[in-house]
Amino acid sequence: MGGMDRNDFQKLAQMRFDEAKVLRDNGRFDGAYYLAGYSVECALKACIARRTRPEEFPPKWQVVRGYYTHDINTLLKAAELEDERNVKARNDSTFQSNWSIVAQWNEDARYQFHTRPTAEELIDAIEDPSHGVLPWLQSFW
Repeated sequence: MGGMDRNDFQKLAQMRFDEAKVLRDNGRFDGAYYLAGYSVECALKACIARRTRPEEFPPKWQVVRGYYTHDINTLLKAAELEDERNVKARNDSTFQSNWSIVAQWNEDARYQFHTRPTAEELIDAIEDPSHGVLPWLQSFW
C-alpha cells in the first residue's frame, strides 16, 4: 500500500462504489456487495489520512496497525470518528440503520455469495444522499 495518500483513497472509494453499482446492474451481486463495502473501507482510510501529517513522528505501531485493517469499526476508531458517528446515529435513525448494515461488511465478503437484496441493501445504505454512510464520511475526508 506504499505511496497511497488521501486523494488516492478518495478516488478509490468513489471508483469502487461506481464499480459496485455496475456489477449490481449486471446481476453480479457477490462482487457488487464486496466492492461496495470496500469503498467504505477506502473512504475511512481517506479520513485517517486527513488526520495524519507527513512531518510528524509516526504514531506507535499499535496505533498504525489499526490503519492497515479491513474492519469497518476499527477503521472508524482509527479515524477518530466514533463520537461523530454516535451523535449522527442518535439524531438520525435511518443513518443508524444504514451504519448497522455497512458495519456488517468485512473482507471475507469476497469469499461469500450474496443475493440481489443483500447487495442492494448495502449499496443503498452507503449511497443514500441524506442518510448514507458515504456522504457522511465524505464530510470528514
